[in-house]
Amino acid sequence: MHTVYRLTLEDALVVLRAAEQEAERIGVRQTICIADDGAHPIALHRMTGARLTGVEIAMAKAFTAAGHQRDTHKFNEPPDGPALPGNEAFGISHMHPGRFAVFVGGFPIVYEEQVIGAVGVSGGNGDQDKAVGAAALAAFRHRVAAVGAPTA
Repeated sequence: MHTVYRLTLEDALVVLRAAEQEAERIGVRQTICIADDGAHPIALHRMTGARLTGVEIAMAKAFTAAGHQRDTHKFNEPPDGPALPGNEAFGISHMHPGRFAVFVGGFPIVYEEQVIGAVGVSGGNGDQDKAVGAAALAAFRHRVAAVGAPTA
């Protein structure tokens, strides 16, 4: 047996706000999804003017990052990204149709070496999505330092 940590809504809202602030700072309209360890959305926000398609995409990125416990862009990073043609997971994006994303914008939230959730970001280019995701993860680390562990 082991202790399982869970994101709370309060945790998710802190992460969401930080992501939104970074998106505003860099001038991109994003959709941001915070999911729990089971890849289910806890919080979702489509910024004013963000693409309508961003909702499903952000949710898919969070689903993939939480469920597969890795940054989504790592599936396609050359030369050995597992989802690249000829590699072991080529075609994995066809699993869970519409819910599995293998491009930039999904980031696991990790605490005590456990993936306890994920952030999915959609609306910018790869660098913008990474910047917004990094701000979200930094906010989570700051929250843990300030208030302690997520709910056990």
